[in-house]
Amino acid sequence: MTVQDTEIISAVRLGLADCIGQDRFDLWFGSETHLSLKSDEILVGCADQFSVDWIRNHFRTEIEAVVAEVLGRVPLVRFQVDPVLKRARCSGDDLRPEQQDRSQLDAADHGPPPGRRSQRKFARLDRFVTSPGNQVAYTSSQMVISQLGAVSPLYLFGPHGVGKTHLLEGMWSAARSRPRSMRPVYLSAEQFTSLFLEALHGRGLPSFRRKYRDADLLLIDDVQFFLGKRATITELLHTTDALLRQGRQLIFAADRTPAELASLGPELTGRMSGGLVCRMELPDRSARFQIARQMARDATVDLPDSVLNYIAVQFRGDSRVIRGAINRLKVTSEAIGQPITLGLAEQCIGEMILERNHLVGLADIERAVCDVLGLEPKTLRSDGRSRSTSHPRMLAMWLARKYTRAALTEIGHYFGRRSHTTVISAQKTVQCWITGNRPVALADRTWPVEEAIEQIETRLRTG
Repeated sequence: MTVQDTEIISAVRLGLADCIGQDRFDLWFGSETHLSLKSDEILVGCADQFSVDWIRNHFRTEIEAVVAEVLGRVPLVRFQVDPVLKRARCSGDDLRPEQQDRSQLDAADHGPPPGRRSQRKFARLDRFVTSPGNQVAYTSSQMVISQLGAVSPLYLFGPHGVGKTHLLEGMWSAARSRPRSMRPVYLSAEQFTSLFLEALHGRGLPSFRRKYRDADLLLIDDVQFFLGKRATITELLHTTDALLRQGRQLIFAADRTPAELASLGPELTGRMSGGLVCRMELPDRSARFQIARQMARDATVDLPDSVLNYIAVQFRGDSRVIRGAINRLKVTSEAIGQPITLGLAEQCIGEMILERNHLVGLADIERAVCDVLGLEPKTLRSDGRSRSTSHPRMLAMWLARKYTRAALTEIGHYFGRRSHTTVISAQKTVQCWITGNRPVALADRTWPVEEAIEQIETRLRTG
């Protein structure tokens, strides 16, 4: 190009950066995109067809507007794969200035995410403790890892402590143990964001993109961390599209549904919803017993069944708290030189239990509902199916889901030995009452549903 042509292209690049924002400009018009002027044409050259299509579909209008402002006329804009850029990518010439970025990316490919390899071993699928609230997610994980790419992406969601990370690590471990060569990559959303920004600012985007877009299996934990990070969201969307086009396997985990992550944009949440979405519930009492037993063995702590049962009953939430209780028991036992008994457990971890008992329990909800609606105690646990009994019971189940961390099976068992599907149905029914804002028959009178809920919640707060 002539000096004048070079000045024109420089002006176009500056104007385009102002128009679409520096982050997006760096992302799509960096070292792997070349602008040139040829006769009356502006040529946009990229290293691959994906980038050509994306820039044409998303930035053509902006490019034409900026060029028209610089030249005073609307020229023809042509998009093509640049053979020089393509050869540079294939030969790896663009990697030489970025050795530091490459070392971090390589670490994520050959083992657990940076900083975690030396601390502990990754979890295994065969050590995952199942319960009714996570059986579908566990079965889906087994299916996906045995048929990579058949159902992609797999999206797991649920509150903290339900085992999402265990399943992701288990699938990564299973993929790594396969005899044939494959490239599974597992990292958190925070790590993906940090590595992307380092690559973006250090001109390491080509190696970053190759790392994740060439993976056979990409697992990303804590997807909710991406909220508000627009440049990273854009990069993740392109990575997702690239992998899905190649039939590769994507697995995401988050603390909420894709619909509740609407700020990620309809394109990305649509991709996440397009495979298999699985809810995970907190483990029930039986599962917590097995989790406590497994954690005790891992910590080489000898706990009798009475202590394991005590822990399972008292700690209904995040399974990490169970590990904390076992660690405290182990240290206490070693410090005083006594074996762990039920009496020692009650004394040792009683403080932890008191700290958690300020939470509303199922009995508190039962008592508040019966008091406000004028029902006899234990009515909600009876076999009665009349509206005067079933409607208050459904409302109690809805409140239990809102105020407690009890598993679906525990709620159903408490309110008359009912199944977890009954609890789900109750949730949906009460939500319809609230949405419709219509009077509902509760006990011996008809209540505006919001008034009934407000009075019961007031009773819960005041005890």
